[in-house]
Amino acid sequence: MQSKIKVLAVAPYCDGLDVGEAWCAHQWIKNLSAQADVTLLTLHRRGRVPASQQLPGVDVVEWDDRAPFAEFERMSSMLKPGYLSFYFRARRWLSAELAKGRTFDIAHQFTPIALRYPSPLTGFSIPYVLGPLGGSLDTPEGFLAECRSAAWYTQLRSLDRWRLKRDRLLKHSYAGAAAVLGVAPYVGELLSPARPRRFEVISELGIDSLAPVHRRQPKRGVLRLVHVGRGVRTKGLRDAIRAIALVPKELDVRLQVAGRGQEISICRAEAERLGVEDQVQFLGQVPRADVETLYAQADAFLFPSFREPSGSVIFEALRHGLPVITADRGGPGYVVNESCGLKVPAHTPEQLATDLCEAIKTLAWDVDLRIRLAEGARQRVQAIGLWSNKIQWLVGLYGELMNTHRSVLHEVS
Repeated sequence: MQSKIKVLAVAPYCDGLDVGEAWCAHQWIKNLSAQADVTLLTLHRRGRVPASQQLPGVDVVEWDDRAPFAEFERMSSMLKPGYLSFYFRARRWLSAELAKGRTFDIAHQFTPIALRYPSPLTGFSIPYVLGPLGGSLDTPEGFLAECRSAAWYTQLRSLDRWRLKRDRLLKHSYAGAAAVLGVAPYVGELLSPARPRRFEVISELGIDSLAPVHRRQPKRGVLRLVHVGRGVRTKGLRDAIRAIALVPKELDVRLQVAGRGQEISICRAEAERLGVEDQVQFLGQVPRADVETLYAQADAFLFPSFREPSGSVIFEALRHGLPVITADRGGPGYVVNESCGLKVPAHTPEQLATDLCEAIKTLAWDVDLRIRLAEGARQRVQAIGLWSNKIQWLVGLYGELMNTHRSVLHEVS
């Protein structure tokens, strides 16, 4: 019987009871542990269930998170002040274990997802993988004037491109990796100054199964849209409302909005100003079960986020067989193709609203297209989003990288 691959997983933020990248890392490692012998290096945040309890099939090494500013959750999530301490702890632990004779076939750092963090795996004899990585997207110039209200620390992402060209430690992390994974092709473009040996595209997101098939009865000229996301300018809700205001009145187009944040009040006022307040329903933050109901009852998902690294809500909508209307940038620009949705460029608010209006009109009039895209949505997310498929692909990648590493060692010897 063939022994399992021994994987050293690095994920300082790994929590199946959290959201975002911590949840994604937990899903990767939980599913990977069914096929590999996994040791995890991670942090334990005060008040959270330890990863060692959440991942009983994994050998977990965890340290207390010493991060300052923990009470400022959003800022702490962006800046990750505890990472520096984790970096040195992980390097010391790995040096000590290797000195004892412990071996790993491959190492894989899953988080942080952002591109600005050097890896503690650099410089050891183990081939390692980084990612899936994402982020560092810029805001289209035409939208800058309407995005001024963002928190100051979000502007730090503008330094990422400079660091990828100038920061030797960061560049060395990517250049030394056996493979770097990105959530979409744009990540490979951002990393090009660091010259990674191998770059592959795979989203950090995944699903366990498809949602039940919904027996919608599409009607020509009638379109029920849904938008799910945080209430921030970059999610494109303001543009969606402006687009609806441009739709001819003979079409019955309505939008339900789930989410909260400072942008919601602005969008509510915008809907009133444009005279479409009766077509847009603001639901606020709703429970997960109600979000699933929104997807099940909608005809299409309208999500024109123009600075979206990956987009978990895109996967949710596709899982329910919803055609997607989105901006052709970042993660959504990769996930959504002609089989499952309509994409429009995002250069200026005026252009985006106009192009979104045309996409909405297309779906409203063309019922056959709606049906075809609905079927394509399920096929697309099944192909790129099912965890079973993603883990199978990852284990195959590990095998290729391990064979390459052995060949290099043989040549050197």
